[in-house]
Amino acid sequence: MVEHALQHFDGERYELHSWVVMPNHVHVLFRPLGQYDLQGILHTWKSFTAKQANQMLQRTGAFWQADYFDRYVRSEEHYLATKVYIDANPSRAGLCAAEDLWPFGSRRFENKERKAIP
Repeated sequence: MVEHALQHFDGERYELHSWVVMPNHVHVLFRPLGQYDLQGILHTWKSFTAKQANQMLQRTGAFWQADYFDRYVRSEEHYLATKVYIDANPSRAGLCAAEDLWPFGSRRFENKERKAIP
């Protein structure tokens, strides 16, 4: 569900480069487009997914922590290092044997036509 939300406005409000949904956090590498800004995009993601998750889990209350950690990517080297970090997060955490085997991240789409999951 979180992955679908991330992909929903890809190409319209932001350009999605890399993501991974972990058991207790999410990493996303993206570039806002047009008038859309980081704060607004994150608010939309967190609000929508919190409502959906609480409904799925039959609970109420806060789902995400209030704040987030952001970084400006300032060079191609920084971009590549950030992408490697995101892609490797599940395997470093011992959740899968290889980066492209994690079922909740963009790495599995590389070398394939990237499209939203049905």
